[in-house]
Amino acid sequence: MGFWIILPIILCAISLIGCWAVYGLAISFHHVCPLSNWEYRNSCLINDTEICCTDKNVPTISSSGTNFPENSLFSATINAGSFLFLVFCIFHHAHIMDKSSINALLSKFAMVFGCVAAIGAFVAGNCNPAELVLLHYLGAALSFVCVCFYTILLTSLTSRCVLTGLEHFLYPIRIIFTSIQVIVTIFYCIFFVQKDYYYKHISAIFEWTLSVNLELFELSYAAEFYFFSSAMLSVLLAMRDEEKPLILS
Repeated sequence: MGFWIILPIILCAISLIGCWAVYGLAISFHHVCPLSNWEYRNSCLINDTEICCTDKNVPTISSSGTNFPENSLFSATINAGSFLFLVFCIFHHAHIMDKSSINALLSKFAMVFGCVAAIGAFVAGNCNPAELVLLHYLGAALSFVCVCFYTILLTSLTSRCVLTGLEHFLYPIRIIFTSIQVIVTIFYCIFFVQKDYYYKHISAIFEWTLSVNLELFELSYAAEFYFFSSAMLSVLLAMRDEEKPLILS
């Protein structure tokens, strides 16, 4: 007990440091424009020495990881983050099953949404938007939507389950994180489909906001994982053994 506190911390660290490192590389190679830039043009001259931004340089997370060499770090970050998030979802479900099995169904729904979000992020991270546009945005959309449902369900479980004794403190914080995640996702989707450069830039800022907000939400689960034990995973294996006779009958 106490060892597994590293899971949400590492998940948050890899996602946060990895994504912003990708953004930094993209900026240094002039593949995207800074988030602080609000001036865009329809086209740029080849020998233009000043910073020139078009719709291809909007600093979304995806566009930051499109070109070489930052695309390799982008894929590695998303792959690692997706895997750790998948483990996070399964382990948290096992914790709920062990300590508050009465909420098993709600926890199972949450785990499904979390796992689908991880798969969506994996697809988006491995399908370069410059070559596989449809698959990339399909995976990203699936991830964004499922993350919203996942945060809602996990916040609801925080109010229903006593896993740490700190729920009275964690619950309002997670309500704030969840509200931000859902509201900003809605506005992000609205602005993302707009053609005006100004709105596209706002959508990029919203996308980075969603990323940081989710990472902070995950980090708040360091409290639960401090009380997590590997032995709790046996609950999931026991459930599988119990279901086999029912299936055979």
